[in-house]
Amino acid sequence: SGYQSNAVLAEAQGVLSQYLEALPPGYTYEWTGQQQEQDESFAFLGRAFLIAIFLIAFILVSQFNSIVKPVIILSSVVMSTAGVFYGLVTFQMAFGLMAFLGLISLAGVVVNNAIVLIDYVDILRTRDGMDLRSALVQAGKVRFRPVILTAVTTTLGLVPLAIGFNFDFITLVNNPLLFFTHIGEYIYWGGEQAAWWGPMAIAVIVGLSFATFLTLILVPVLYSVIERGKMSLHRIFYGTNATLDTNQK
Repeated sequence: SGYQSNAVLAEAQGVLSQYLEALPPGYTYEWTGQQQEQDESFAFLGRAFLIAIFLIAFILVSQFNSIVKPVIILSSVVMSTAGVFYGLVTFQMAFGLMAFLGLISLAGVVVNNAIVLIDYVDILRTRDGMDLRSALVQAGKVRFRPVILTAVTTTLGLVPLAIGFNFDFITLVNNPLLFFTHIGEYIYWGGEQAAWWGPMAIAVIVGLSFATFLTLILVPVLYSVIERGKMSLHRIFYGTNATLDTNQK
C-alpha cells in the first residue's frame, strides 16, 4: 500500500536480474499477472494515441485547408511529451498506465491552445492586413490570457490529485456530525489511490506547463519560419516582386 506497482516491479527485476540472466539452458521466464495485463493495456493505448493524433490531424487539415499549420500544431503536442517525462523523473514516478492516460488527455488541451493562437494570426493577416511579424506579436498579446488561463485552471484542478488529497464524501453525506467531530480521520494525504492517480496528474500538470511555453514561444517561431520560407520560394518561382497570398497554402 502506498507504492506504485511499476516501481515495485522495477525494484524486483533489479534484484532478480543476475539470477535470471544465469538461468540454466532450457529455462525461460516471463512477467505475468498484473504486468502482463498492463503491457496489453499499453499496446491498446498506443494504438488509441496514434488514432487520436490521426483524427486531430484530419480535422485540422480540413478546417485550416492546409497541411503546414496542422504540422505546427501537432509538433507542440509531440514536444510536450518531453515535459511529461521530465516531470515523472523529477517526482520519481514510473511511466505507467495512468501516466500514459495523462499523456493522451494532454494532447487535446495542447491542440486547443495552439489552434486559438494560429487561428487568430490568420484572422489578423486576412481581415486586418497585418504583416507576418505584427500579426504574430499581436496574436501573442491577445491570446496570452486565454492560453494561460487554460493552463492555470487545469493545473490547479489536478493539484489535489497529484498531492494525494483525500476527502471522505460518503461519511459526510451519511453522518455529517461524525465527520466534523473527527475530521482528521476523514481528510488525509497519500494512500493507495494517490499512488495510482498521482502519475496521471503529474503528467498532465508538468506536460501542460511545458506545452504552454511551447505554444507561446515555439508555435509562433515555427509559423514565422515556415511562412517566410514559403514567401522565399514564392519569390524564387514567381519573381522578386511577387508576394504570397495569405490564403495560399
